Amino acid sequence: MASKRRCSSVSTVSSPLKSASNKWEQSPLRKRLRYASTPKKDSSSSGPKTRKTPSTPHKNTPKRKQQAESQQVEANRGEADDGEKWRSVEEEDIEPPQPRFRPGRCAGPQLNRTAHYTPLELFQLFFSATVIDTLVKNTNAYGKIKHQTQKEKWVPVTAADMYSFISLVLYMGLVPLKTLKEFWRGSELFRLPFPASVMPCRRFLAISRSLHMNDPAVEAANDQKKGTPGFDKLCKIKPLYEQILEACCTFFHPHQHISIDERMVASKARIGLKQYIRNKPTKWGFKLFVLADSVCGYTINFFVYGGRESEPTGKGAGYDAVMRLLDIPFLGKGYKLYVDNYYTSPTLFLDLLKRKIWACGTVRSNVNGFPKTKWDNVPEKTPRGTIKWIRKGELLFVRWFDTREVSMCSSIHKAYNHDVARRKVKNSDGQWTVKHVPIPGCIKDYNRYMGGVDLSDALIGYYNVLHKTHKWYKTLFYHFVDIATVNAFILHKEMCKLQSRPMLTQKRFREQLILLLAEIGSGPNRANVASRYRATIGRRVCVVCKKKSPIYCSTCHKTLCITSLRNCYSEWHRSSSEEQNDSSQY
Repeated sequence: MASKRRCSSVSTVSSPLKSASNKWEQSPLRKRLRYASTPKKDSSSSGPKTRKTPSTPHKNTPKRKQQAESQQVEANRGEADDGEKWRSVEEEDIEPPQPRFRPGRCAGPQLNRTAHYTPLELFQLFFSATVIDTLVKNTNAYGKIKHQTQKEKWVPVTAADMYSFISLVLYMGLVPLKTLKEFWRGSELFRLPFPASVMPCRRFLAISRSLHMNDPAVEAANDQKKGTPGFDKLCKIKPLYEQILEACCTFFHPHQHISIDERMVASKARIGLKQYIRNKPTKWGFKLFVLADSVCGYTINFFVYGGRESEPTGKGAGYDAVMRLLDIPFLGKGYKLYVDNYYTSPTLFLDLLKRKIWACGTVRSNVNGFPKTKWDNVPEKTPRGTIKWIRKGELLFVRWFDTREVSMCSSIHKAYNHDVARRKVKNSDGQWTVKHVPIPGCIKDYNRYMGGVDLSDALIGYYNVLHKTHKWYKTLFYHFVDIATVNAFILHKEMCKLQSRPMLTQKRFREQLILLLAEIGSGPNRANVASRYRATIGRRVCVVCKKKSPIYCSTCHKTLCITSLRNCYSEWHRSSSEEQNDSSQY
């Protein structure tokens, strides 16, 4: 009898067709259909009425449960044989063809590669004369309206005033204090002569309160559309927003490796644009989706998240964000994009392949298209460095077991290229030793190239110019200044690499930029400056003796001294004329 039972159990497991039919016979749908087709007895028939128990399916006895489990295992095994089986590193994977990088323009700065650009010239690529004129016009329009009901008359802002204002904004990021008025205090603790030499405190605060990026008339017309599809949530920042975006795309072309991630701009303003992200260091604020160069951190493209789009594609917010950021006409082909699990989906990666963009990223196991097989040959205590993979067409899915399990999806990589990672582990004696564990190539490249946006955030965070303000659009104005400054600094570094010359640190770059902005600024009126600063107002370094002087030659644009002890003015012009005479002889 034992042998007969054993044979029957083997025959039950070895036949997929039979197991499938048994599964169908035992399914609730089949039982409902079978019981529904059975005619019911007439309740009105004669005879003694006896209480009958309703017919129920057979209970799951241990034998039936064992048969059901064996049938399920066999069904999963058949599913795994159809390409859904997680394979080990002993099984060789086919390396996909690598993309040929063909950018629309020469990768790197889109500038004259033999010219030497000052920090001011690089910053003015983003805050150009057009941008400054837009800020001046809209600030004057709003300031005039705001001061109609106030005793103090509005003094129109000039382009020079705006340069002085931006110079002080950058300076306050370099030398942070708790309040703005402390920069103009004359006490022993707050004796900073530079702000007063650039602009009086009252003038700076007046510009700050009236700062506007869009025309107040346009904003009023937009407010009338509130609650309708035509209402623009970002109307207050629109002109500057579009001009900064255009400059970011124009003056730099990304290298082959690019990355997309979110960025939070800290704010607790009472507005619907504000977002909360639990896992970010900055949890409350405005969320920006950013496309950055993975190597240098240059911000190529970005947009402020204003809620769900009016016409979503239905493929997810991450899909829509990636496609919007990559909608650059001159981007080119052969790029390698790195994203995290918020964006990764097989649908996105396959659609990017159609556009000749390869992608790699961490992936969630519940995303549509992830292998759903239950035939998993991974033990409960998996050794560190274990790699399992499945290839589905052009996509590779990898599971790597480190301190925790990491799932990846890639259209670029091979499952395993014999790469190793260093890990510190304790041996049997309790001593820390270095162990080399296998690591998939996709995870190694992801760790290397995913940090483009994080690098940009770090460069911004060192000398962040963000001030506390009740107006949400001013928060984004300060962030646009940060983006322009950091992008200008990255352009400086890239140009120095191309020309093989020493580069400035970011701190030194910002210092020079602040001084150059102050030079082309308006400068304070002596009557509005405190008496303790009037003796040093407008003083700069003399080009001859390197001492401070208030005299500035309008012809040669140089700072020179004329005192009872020295006459640098005559000495400079005499030496200049002698040099011209010597050059004319040759």
